[in-house]
Amino acid sequence: MTEQTQISDEAVVEEPALTEEATDETNITITPSAQKYLTELLSKQDDEDVAVRIFVENAGTPRAECCMAYSYEEDRDKGDLCLEYETFTTYLDQASVPYLLDAVIDYNADRFGGQLTFRAPNSKVPQVGEDATIEERIHYVLQSEINPGLASHGGMVELVELLEEEGVGLTAVLKFGGGCQGCSAVDVTLRQGVEVQLKQSIPELTQVVDETDHSQSENAYYK
Repeated sequence: MTEQTQISDEAVVEEPALTEEATDETNITITPSAQKYLTELLSKQDDEDVAVRIFVENAGTPRAECCMAYSYEEDRDKGDLCLEYETFTTYLDQASVPYLLDAVIDYNADRFGGQLTFRAPNSKVPQVGEDATIEERIHYVLQSEINPGLASHGGMVELVELLEEEGVGLTAVLKFGGGCQGCSAVDVTLRQGVEVQLKQSIPELTQVVDETDHSQSENAYYK
């Protein structure tokens, strides 16, 4: 097992041998084949107390990466979510738990030895519930619907703040980066793309403004 495993789009979902307590906290799935593989890896370690630690680096961003590492007693955090399997124990980083919703870890054996795959569809942005705040809903739309399109031009956009003013209503203040910063077409992107999509998804918004310093255009897609 390496310190980091890339997300894969292919994984076979099977029911793992989770305890009842663990299923109350998370629905992450480690398939039986992956459980067997991890058990064999852990058995080769000198420390009998070694476990598996699962976490997400840069969670909630386009740079999110799902990672696995060996977990030793002295390295564990009290807030970690402990999952007991039949032959080993897994610790989930507490802050990463929402981003591991519907995650699947699988192992596919082949003639070259096999491959461990880690699919986490919510690692870049967690699903939002009915009680989500407007900020959380805006963040979700930006990360799940808008930024994937801007990424094709090397760009991105993020929420800076949400303002509510009498007579104006609710304003989302955004900041563009990457290929969108200093881009000559950014106003079209904002008005005909980002603003329209945000208002359709979040009808409470009355306007969307851009506070980006577009005088910096070194990485702009269009100059």
